[in-house]
Amino acid sequence: MSVDAPVPESADPTACVLAAVGVTEDDIASREPLSGGTYNTVTRVTLADGRVWVVKVPPRHGPGMSYERRLLVNEVTFYAAASAATTAATATGTATAGAAASTCAGAGAASTTAADGHAPGEDDGTIPRVVHSEVGTGAPTGPYVVMTACPGRPWSGLADELTEDEERSLREELGGVVARLHSVTGPAGFGYPAQPFGPLPPTWRWAFTTMTDAVLTDAEAYRAELPRPVGEIRAVLAAASPVLDEVTRPALVHFDLWRGNLLVTGAPGARRIGGVVDGERMFWGDPVADLVSTSLFGDPEADDGFLTGYAAVAGRPLAFTPSVRLRLALYRSYLYLIMLTETVPRRVPADVREWTSAEVAPRLAAALEEVESAARPGR
Repeated sequence: MSVDAPVPESADPTACVLAAVGVTEDDIASREPLSGGTYNTVTRVTLADGRVWVVKVPPRHGPGMSYERRLLVNEVTFYAAASAATTAATATGTATAGAAASTCAGAGAASTTAADGHAPGEDDGTIPRVVHSEVGTGAPTGPYVVMTACPGRPWSGLADELTEDEERSLREELGGVVARLHSVTGPAGFGYPAQPFGPLPPTWRWAFTTMTDAVLTDAEAYRAELPRPVGEIRAVLAAASPVLDEVTRPALVHFDLWRGNLLVTGAPGARRIGGVVDGERMFWGDPVADLVSTSLFGDPEADDGFLTGYAAVAGRPLAFTPSVRLRLALYRSYLYLIMLTETVPRRVPADVREWTSAEVAPRLAAALEEVESAARPGR
């Protein structure tokens, strides 16, 4: 098949990507579809020379969420940006990660540059390395990213196998990884690197308001079932938006650090995080936002292991001030709005839609009530 002509819709997108990067069928030892995601086609490819790649291809057609335009730009940016968090910073406790902790408490911090160019965990493979990518929509194959495979299995599938001590150790390790990621500062503005809403705004309030307005517009367009009218939700979020002005540094935020995107490797008694994957939802913004997914549906203030690991690398504890708690409620609201709205364009099965409505809608209602309460004058 010529890679200079558009790929037929019936063609295998992964095979077309591999052909485009010069991999023939004779070069492939095995291919394995990876499950767990709900948006992209993801395939683990083992080459005959022993290299293991992951090929990610987004859907070619169909409506989606507004922020999902050119998502792979975000993913490639995340892996490149993560390389700025140095292994030297891990050893020294890094003043830059400490600055991230102060940002979590509501203060800004200056940008820093990596001294050695290593990614967090580069030596042990915790951050994938992009091997090939095409993020433009005009390529014959369409957009794709090919990256190195990280070792391990999704943490979400190991719940019954981990001991209490292993769980605590992994939470501490995760806290350190996230603190190092938060030490990275974006080069120009806040928001999604893919710029689905235009150039990156100079303030976090402007960027986050644009992000929430977009998802609420999607909710209206798709007639998503929300616990409150869109107009009310928009007003609640707008009333609390001044707190976002306390965030002055665009930190690297993954925003999808639930256990399904964290790989765990090692034998029992020697477990460790093998990979931090699926960086396509990342944005430049408030590092506090990552706590929404690291403790998905839980309380980040009660995540002792994570907080211990974060503080050890950041050089100070993460302070849960009234500002931080209000911002957390805003970011929960944003995530839950996405989760409820995306079920419509993705045409998820009825049981998934019902589960999402039962589990997420009450949490959105609670988050909005928390925002209203915290933002009320006199509080």
